[in-house]
Amino acid sequence: INPKGWVEPMAEEKWYFDTKTGEVTKGKASGWDTRMGPYDSEEAARQALSTAQQRTEAADAYDEQDDWDNED
Repeated sequence: INPKGWVEPMAEEKWYFDTKTGEVTKGKASGWDTRMGPYDSEEAARQALSTAQQRTEAADAYDEQDDWDNED
């Protein structure tokens, strides 16, 4: 049970992307420092870098807009 009170699926049932090798694995096959995930599907894990890039761009755009909104 996590802090929010719901039970998380076993990590071995999730998919991960290894940034060093580019491989997608089911379960934690690599160390935390090169592992992205967990993802619910193999396809989602394959899209890990793209998803991260999209989220970073969205966060940067939000931050930039916030900077404009807070100027004196």
